[in-house]
Amino acid sequence: MYIYNVTTNIELEIEKEWLDYMKEQHIPSMISTGCFTGAKLTRVMVREEQGGKTFSIQYSVSDKETFKGYYVAYAADMNTKLDKLFAGKYVSFQTELEVLGDFY
Repeated sequence: MYIYNVTTNIELEIEKEWLDYMKEQHIPSMISTGCFTGAKLTRVMVREEQGGKTFSIQYSVSDKETFKGYYVAYAADMNTKLDKLFAGKYVSFQTELEVLGDFY
């Protein structure tokens, strides 16, 4: 299993609007692509020197080919939608992670 992690720092004045959009629109749209089996939305628990708040969304992915399929078919459109709504008010980076084991 793999995780597609998106870490985003947002300006404080858009926090509620951004969170609402993520919960009600963006994350459900990502899941509906069929590329992801689930998602976790988390707040990064550090004080940001540059200000704002930082969040991480972790999408579960079954295999590497699914990553490729997402990038080819959906990534540009998803990013365009975010930029139209929140341009200049956030910075984001993505990380692909391989799950090596679950320990409880």
